[in-house]
Amino acid sequence: MPSREESTAPSGKKKRKGRRARLIVIAVVLVLVAGVGYGVFWSISTVRASFPETTGSIQLKDMSAPVQVKRDGSGVPQLYADTSEDLFRAQGFVQAQDRFWEMDVRRHLTAGRLSEMFGSDQVETDAFLRTLGWREIAQREYDTKLSGETKKYLKAYSDGVNAYLEDHDGAELSVEYAALSFKNEYKPQKWTPIDSVAWLKAMAWDLRGNMQDEIDRSLASSRLSAEQIEDLYPSYPYDRNRPIVDRGAVNPLTKEFDPKGEEQSDGTGVQGATSPGVGDGLQTQLSSLSKTLDEIPALLGPSGNGIGSNSWVVSGAHTTTGKPLLANDPHLAPQMPSLWYQMGLHCNQVSAKCPYDVAGYTFSGMPGVVIGHNQDIAWGMTNLGADVSDLYLEKVTTDSYLYDGKQRPFTTRKETIKVAGGKARHITVRSTKHGPIVSDRDDELEKIGEKAPVGDAAPDRGDGYAVSLQWTALKPSKTMDAVFQLNRASDFTEFRAAAANFAVPSQNLIYADTKGNIGYQAPGQIPLRGKDKNGKPIDGRYPAPGWDSAYDWTKYIPQKALPYEYNPKRGYIVTANQAVIDREKYPYLLTDDWGYGARSQRITELIESKVKDGGKISTDDMQTMQMDNSSEIAKLLTPYLLKINIKDDYVRDAQKLLEGWDYTQDADSASAAYFNAVWRNTLKLAFGNKLPKELRVKDQCLRVRPVNDTGPVEDLDDDSDLITECGERDKDVAQPDGGDRWFEVVRKLLKDPKNDWWHTNGNQTTRGIDTRDQLLARALKDARYELTSKLGKDIDTWSWGRLHQLTIKNQTLGTKGPGFVQWLLNRGPWNLSGGEAAVNATGWNAAGGYEVVWVPSMRMVVNLDNLDKSRWINLTGASGHAYHEHYDDQTKKWVKGELLDWPFSKQAVSEATDDELALTP
Repeated sequence: MPSREESTAPSGKKKRKGRRARLIVIAVVLVLVAGVGYGVFWSISTVRASFPETTGSIQLKDMSAPVQVKRDGSGVPQLYADTSEDLFRAQGFVQAQDRFWEMDVRRHLTAGRLSEMFGSDQVETDAFLRTLGWREIAQREYDTKLSGETKKYLKAYSDGVNAYLEDHDGAELSVEYAALSFKNEYKPQKWTPIDSVAWLKAMAWDLRGNMQDEIDRSLASSRLSAEQIEDLYPSYPYDRNRPIVDRGAVNPLTKEFDPKGEEQSDGTGVQGATSPGVGDGLQTQLSSLSKTLDEIPALLGPSGNGIGSNSWVVSGAHTTTGKPLLANDPHLAPQMPSLWYQMGLHCNQVSAKCPYDVAGYTFSGMPGVVIGHNQDIAWGMTNLGADVSDLYLEKVTTDSYLYDGKQRPFTTRKETIKVAGGKARHITVRSTKHGPIVSDRDDELEKIGEKAPVGDAAPDRGDGYAVSLQWTALKPSKTMDAVFQLNRASDFTEFRAAAANFAVPSQNLIYADTKGNIGYQAPGQIPLRGKDKNGKPIDGRYPAPGWDSAYDWTKYIPQKALPYEYNPKRGYIVTANQAVIDREKYPYLLTDDWGYGARSQRITELIESKVKDGGKISTDDMQTMQMDNSSEIAKLLTPYLLKINIKDDYVRDAQKLLEGWDYTQDADSASAAYFNAVWRNTLKLAFGNKLPKELRVKDQCLRVRPVNDTGPVEDLDDDSDLITECGERDKDVAQPDGGDRWFEVVRKLLKDPKNDWWHTNGNQTTRGIDTRDQLLARALKDARYELTSKLGKDIDTWSWGRLHQLTIKNQTLGTKGPGFVQWLLNRGPWNLSGGEAAVNATGWNAAGGYEVVWVPSMRMVVNLDNLDKSRWINLTGASGHAYHEHYDDQTKKWVKGELLDWPFSKQAVSEATDDELALTP
């Protein structure tokens, strides 16, 4: 059990900092006490009880020698230990100090046990997660796959977390536990190594690839032709947006890996849609599954075409330092606190006994560093987007499923979901050889299509198909081993060896080292598929008939055959979710559902413009590139918009905002605000009423002038002359998300002004729109009225930031908790620059409005010439405790695009240290 010793006296600077913190806390508590109304007395001690000790010394059992915890002015800890076990034990303790609530919620999420904390509202989510079996897979990984060394580190980390739990309870852990006591008497259990391993499954889920595209294409086939579907999923523009690697950078394939007979399809047609027995049941089943999938990102964050990440590395030949510079900013859902936790893990003497000297971004609840650098190398990650999951339609009976003409029994297991304040729920998880039947977890499955010829279906679902999920993350792997291997790698060979074990999620890994080398490796388990009965290659773009073994995965792409690059002649590597390699130059299919390269090509252009004629790139330049706001779709669409002859002066005034605009999306830009509103309305008009009803989402109603009002707009004295329009065009409309896939869709259509997609299937509000220019004219008009409603009549007062706002929410009580608790835990809003598919990817979903829904969750620039001159920033702060000084102290800097100094050497860390704590035996 930890014991405290007297802390050292604070400095004058710390006293001033402490007085400010006390004033904030007192003000908060006065508000809480005045309005709580829950029969619970909130006091200063309740809010401050969980604030961690950061000075003096604390005794921890099992420590072999003291560990020093040095925190800088942002509260970022750097740990120094004599042994690896002590280092990771201390990491567990310190992360629990700052982030235990976050850790506790994460482990309940991955185990499907959220109902134990939050009650019956989470039962359906738990049932789905139990069906996926993340924790069960993590247990199997720990038991059968991970090395003894990794298990030892995981155990030490767990011991550190549990040492903290022994001495803390309730509000002492976090203020959320005090708020949770309003509902139940929940008590956290001890931490286990499995809790750490399972979080990798949650991250894999966020980055699982094209599952939603697979569902959407199948649902679209109910209303659209194969040709129309392909219009909406255009081929990757290899000739315009450069892939990550060239042909010459791919490891030569030997005959052993010759994919003979596995040529890829041309992307046309609907796999499975014409297979025997696949009919209406598929549509209903997948529609229900799609709704179920939408519930899971509520805790993990939104998913969508626009979510990705940026990373790039520039060799010393093109930098002012003469050594590589490496940048990375992963794009994820904004969360309070941030998903990332900054940290340094240092052995006092780097040796075989203690080989770690590493710093970077960690996950609270998991040992090691996920992204960062050590004393020799730096690495970054972006989502590769490989197709690593397939949905299978299954013909089922009560206790079996059809496979190659024979009925096979399900593999089943029983699960009990405990519910805070309610009765436990019992479920049965059924699996086929492909994976768990995910469609069992939706009440709407009673509506499964009656036409599905499945015979005696399971009684709990009614007649119809079942849908199973095959996904690489549901197979035990060595990804946790890979984390520690990356942390201690010293060269490209060791880096690639670590990447070979990085199974899921499949990431683009970029590399640089202090010797001047740069590189790239595509890791991960990426499945290969065979051919259907007609001899056509199976590409995984559509759900497959599970009763036909021809649609099974055949093997994985061999690790040595995965693309890589090392010191390319061009002197830089860019990864931003674009295609890894031209499919005609590579014999295996990674996916056809890439990001479309808007961000990657912009980064490439920025680099090439800097190095042209011998120019050099500095650390400042890398930082500036991360904040680039340029809009690719604006460059494409604006010239067409300016050619539209607008006769209505009220709309014409807004159109003028686009004249001379440089396509940058600064927060104070009226032009950016108007263009993005035009873009959103263009998508709605062109595609909204044409997509299948299963893909439709409720859209926000717009306040516009009456359709039959023909008077001059100038006669509108105030906003009261506008009406709320929720007519056919806005009610239950399928709205594209506006990501860079839609850039490519519209790019093609712009060249065909009479294409059928421009025809709006006229109704009361859109009658008479048959061509491109007519539709764009209407979009210009609708955007004018929409922004009048949202921002006022005077266009001089418009700004993109007023529409494009970020509010960072606690992912649990900050979204569904009592109002005053949300006020306590959440922060914002901030008016942001950037936009969809910009390098500064402050993403928004056109289906729901302009609110920021994903962000660069952190930013870093690593200087391989002098690691102490590297820079980094987090979205929020080191602390997960509301009203701690480091709860959101980095956010204002993050909004402005600023980065913090990132000390690494022992001397630099000591000079930056504000607080020092000793963890002693």
